[in-house]
Amino acid sequence: MGGARASRPDGARARATATARGTRTDGLEISSGEPAPLGPTATTSGGINFATYSESASEVSLCVYDESDDWSEATPRWEVPMTRTGNVWHARVERGAPRRGARYGYRCKGAGGWETGARWYEDRVMMDPYAPLVEARRKVFGEGPKHATHGDVNDPDMLSGYDFESEPFDWAGVESPKIEEKDMIVYEMTVRAFTADASSGLDEKTRGSYAGVAARVDHLKALGVNVVELLPVFEYDEMEFQRIPNPRDHMINTWGYSTMSFFAPMSRFGTKGASAARASREFKEMVKALHAAGIQVILDVVYNHTGEMNDELPNLCSMRGIDNKTYYMTDTSKYVQMLNFTGCGNTLNANHPYVSKFIVDSLKHWVREYHVDGFRFDLASALCRDEKGHPMNSPPVIRAIAKDPELSHVKLIAEPWDCGGLYQVGSFPNWDRWSEWNGAYRDVLRRFIKGDEGVKSDFARRISGSADMYHTNKRKPYHSVNFITAHDGFTLHDLVSYNGKHNMANGESNNDGSNDNLSWNCGHEGETGDKAVRGLRWRQMKNFQVALMISQGTPMMVMGDEYGHTRYGNNNTYGHDDKLNNFQWNELEKQKAHYFRFSSEMIKFRLANPLLGREDFLNDDDVTWHEDRWDDPSSKFLAFTLHDRGQGFGDTYIAFNAHEFYVDAALPAPPHGKRWARVVDTNLPSPEDFIAEGKFGVESRYNVAPRASVILVAK
Repeated sequence: MGGARASRPDGARARATATARGTRTDGLEISSGEPAPLGPTATTSGGINFATYSESASEVSLCVYDESDDWSEATPRWEVPMTRTGNVWHARVERGAPRRGARYGYRCKGAGGWETGARWYEDRVMMDPYAPLVEARRKVFGEGPKHATHGDVNDPDMLSGYDFESEPFDWAGVESPKIEEKDMIVYEMTVRAFTADASSGLDEKTRGSYAGVAARVDHLKALGVNVVELLPVFEYDEMEFQRIPNPRDHMINTWGYSTMSFFAPMSRFGTKGASAARASREFKEMVKALHAAGIQVILDVVYNHTGEMNDELPNLCSMRGIDNKTYYMTDTSKYVQMLNFTGCGNTLNANHPYVSKFIVDSLKHWVREYHVDGFRFDLASALCRDEKGHPMNSPPVIRAIAKDPELSHVKLIAEPWDCGGLYQVGSFPNWDRWSEWNGAYRDVLRRFIKGDEGVKSDFARRISGSADMYHTNKRKPYHSVNFITAHDGFTLHDLVSYNGKHNMANGESNNDGSNDNLSWNCGHEGETGDKAVRGLRWRQMKNFQVALMISQGTPMMVMGDEYGHTRYGNNNTYGHDDKLNNFQWNELEKQKAHYFRFSSEMIKFRLANPLLGREDFLNDDDVTWHEDRWDDPSSKFLAFTLHDRGQGFGDTYIAFNAHEFYVDAALPAPPHGKRWARVVDTNLPSPEDFIAEGKFGVESRYNVAPRASVILVAK
């Protein structure tokens, strides 16, 4: 099959072509240029060098549009044949091209039809995979014509851009805060959803933008987190569901897991109507504001697939039309040639030598240009496959990222599974660098807190740092990223309010999203006015927050959980640009003295207590387990003491009771000259549920309430 060819508009200008150095055409002076670096590069003589990679192409031309051009036309203002050196095509514009505000791309031709694995579409100008900026027709997030633009689903909505004339960004001496991995408190958040709601108090132009995040850094500081993990901020097509009529064409992609460019920031996360160049600057201003507040920035990056879709609904706009067989995994022996280990129609051929370099170059670009502090890799196990999709023990791209000198100081976090069944929790290839989202931690914590039998021993292992999974190859407790909730799945509120998913609003008859949520509704499905049920839910949420913050490893929480955000049981809200995802600042105000206070105090308690977030795994001198019923599946009570051993904080006693009855627990004797002081009891109302300085009066026993947790500190 092949893409429909766009017809040339009547009266379109003839293509301006040139081949030899010094040739002028329509005001343009060009030469063959250099094969490195890839992408557009300003030269010292005032020119611009362009270079792109394609093994399979037989012809590549550089196409340049100025600001006034309609780039839906097949013919750009300038089109320059490029010179081939090896597999790199290059040309240099010596004079005449605009140095800012222009759009450009590549037109590629090659031999062979789609049966060969190629995807030539020569009437389409392709985005540069190395483009530092991407200009979109749409300047406002989520605004645009429904279904096909200009009558052709393959008509480009965005094109490569550059800006070589803006003033250099002034970082004003603001550097990234020094936060060791063992001290990280990660807050997973969405740039747009954080301030898109009117309750954020920001003007309409700023809501949902990088500038919006910068404006509300005060909340992050008050909460106490020191690392934000931003859902995808690479340029993507939020209107991808609306190309043709389908059950999801009412939705807008607000999560961003459909990358179109690995180098350009999402332009429509700039202030309303901002250019790509302006959005890039606002991204830097956001990073600068976060760093000034003592908060590091990690990006959730999607290198496992792109938004170029599959052959059922191809969105040929960049890599697929430049060199499909290099960039993507294909199998020409199959009817469906695009291999799909991501659930999104395609899989990047990440361990091809060039594609591996491409990914590493992208990471280094974000570190150099935007000063980011680390990366979380979506479906990272897909990057551990060879060109045919077979798992690799030592995937070159994973090693290259771990060993690159420029990336030696950044955090690397893997989501260690993919949609093809490659599950690597605890075994992700790591070179002593990579951390992992610990899915086993999530599942065990959910089961124990909701009261399942037979999981107490596993619960103890997970809150102790999962040494059974990570105590190898010089790995540390902090290589386990512990989480109860994440962007996909239930929020913390919904985890204690729904037994099943409620995804009808997604248009797929409730068939999408996970069916295995390990949740418990506390006796009533969904919203209720029953005070007893509501009280139990808040107590369960506190129990989860206690467990997360006392666990060895790196804790991660999700935006909105600090006040009890609800998505009303929808566990797959990727396409809802509304209150299902948007942070509700009014709800935060209601919880400032209640659950938000408790959640924030637990974060600060963890950061202040050196017995938590340890550099090394616990040994017998570090912890005493007050337990003699490890093998009793009916036992749901666990208590232990972390020993101070001269660190100055005080022994810390922690107990979890997942039973439906009180447990009269015998307390260990505190160290000589000290007494137990109660810091946490999740059964008590605020502010008694957390007393930072501790409350004396605890003697030799403590009656732990049903479904409650307790923390005592020897003072």
